[in-house]
Amino acid sequence: MDEELLLRIVLFVVMAGSGLLLVWMARATASGRLGRNMIAGIRIPSTMASDEAWLAAHRRAERPMVLAGVAGTVGGPVAALLPLPTPVLVGVLFCWCAVMLVAVLYAARVGSRAALRATQASDD
Repeated sequence: MDEELLLRIVLFVVMAGSGLLLVWMARATASGRLGRNMIAGIRIPSTMASDEAWLAAHRRAERPMVLAGVAGTVGGPVAALLPLPTPVLVGVLFCWCAVMLVAVLYAARVGSRAALRATQASDD
């Protein structure tokens, strides 16, 4: 098998797989199907403080997390299908990964704020 083809297949699987996983996780945590745990979700002190904080954070963070997942899911086919030279392909995928990272960090930020508000509301 050609090395470049193998690279494209691996990039497709990793990008599309991570994107689909992010979309699933965002929806499962926001709906409450995936509760507080130590493996998946926004696991920072403010979100882990209570079940209410966890759910509030993930409901607020659902949209940016889904955006991150869509970016990965779209980036996978780009890696596999576009006839780009390898250096250009790497640059394009770097941009897709940057979009995913920014969206996930934004989701963590807004989720943390929502969790803190939920915690403060339950303390009152």
